[in-house]
Amino acid sequence: MIFYSTNKKTTPASLKKATLEGLASDGGLYVPSEIPRFSVEEIELLGEAPFNHIAFAIAKKFNDGEMPDESLWNIVESCFTFRTPLVELEKNTYVEELFHGPTLAFKDYGARFLAHLTGYFAEEDHKLITILVATSGDTGSAVAYGFKGVPNTRVVLLYPSGKVSRLQEQQLTTVGGNVTALEVNGDFDDCQRLVKQAFMDEELKHRLSLTSANSINISRLIPQTFYYAWGSLQLALRHPGKKVVFSVPSGNYGNLTGGILAKKMGFPIEHFIAGSNANDSVTRYLEDGRYEPHPTVETISTAMDVGNPSNFARLRHFYGDDLRAMATDITGHSVSDLETIDTIRSVYDRFDYIMDPHTAVGFRALEKFKSTNGAQEHPSAVMSTAHPAKFIEAIRNALDMDIEIPDRLQEVLDKQKISIPISTDYRELAAFLMKL
Repeated sequence: MIFYSTNKKTTPASLKKATLEGLASDGGLYVPSEIPRFSVEEIELLGEAPFNHIAFAIAKKFNDGEMPDESLWNIVESCFTFRTPLVELEKNTYVEELFHGPTLAFKDYGARFLAHLTGYFAEEDHKLITILVATSGDTGSAVAYGFKGVPNTRVVLLYPSGKVSRLQEQQLTTVGGNVTALEVNGDFDDCQRLVKQAFMDEELKHRLSLTSANSINISRLIPQTFYYAWGSLQLALRHPGKKVVFSVPSGNYGNLTGGILAKKMGFPIEHFIAGSNANDSVTRYLEDGRYEPHPTVETISTAMDVGNPSNFARLRHFYGDDLRAMATDITGHSVSDLETIDTIRSVYDRFDYIMDPHTAVGFRALEKFKSTNGAQEHPSAVMSTAHPAKFIEAIRNALDMDIEIPDRLQEVLDKQKISIPISTDYRELAAFLMKL
């Protein structure tokens, strides 16, 4: 398959080139030349298939023969060794739990697939790949664990100092080996800007084989379609003849973009709710058609604290910059910190279920959507992006109780943090990278 830049100023790329470049040379994001479609017959055949068979069927369409099927299947099998449960809260309302991977966050799906794919291509070319990543929390830890020990790769993570949870920081600063954490004295948008500057730096690119593991990388995005396809097919079995409404906690909008791809591929999806926190630039665009990013606002749903989301460029591309077409598939709702805390409490009281702050944003956004748009006849699923123990301070504040921390997280808390402080001046990052 051929991939093009959203800026349309560079030559088309193969899956391998798009994966290893991460960001196109013109600063755009790679998108498929054509979104692959599944026929009604293919969807029916996948209806009761295991998760990995659905993932392989989708990956195969994007791979389009570039890698042997056996190698692709081995990658899928080695990546997705964990469950993707659908928990029913009440009639027609579900939570799709995406936090059962190694770092207990949904980013494990994309990061593990990308890591194995990058390792495969790097070994094929006999080169050392440097993976440069900006993170607002869970991306960094998922990438760190996904690439840990992968031959021919090294990872440099940039995260905003003091703006991720303690547990997230411990996860991304204690991996060691081929993973280095840079603690940036700024916010996530600063981290993202620094990464983009590095990819536009010709001298740096000449010295290093750089790629990204953020959702700007198309091979981080493709596996995010897998769990939407799986969830929609599972709910179609439980609710014959019905399409699902997904509510998606949205920060950099890669998660939502993965869902849009799954819908456009033909999976039984009716609509999306994009739940944002106070960083609501896309929500406002969906309301009035003006895209005016504001400076990042700090909230308790920290991984969504993104003022100018990268993947909005892909969303605009997929809808031909047509607001009406986008709004047909996506409704945006903003959720405040007070509403988030209230949702954690009410969900626990009503269902004896504990949500992390991001999932709570998605749940409250779904409630707002149902109160104004109806859609009661459609099964709905909130995409639960992280285990609540990763945000134990917020849970304690909302519920006035401590929850059990899984052993794998407790082990991380006991390790020594190792990070390198840097400023938001790009020259400092460039100098560090040049010394690698």
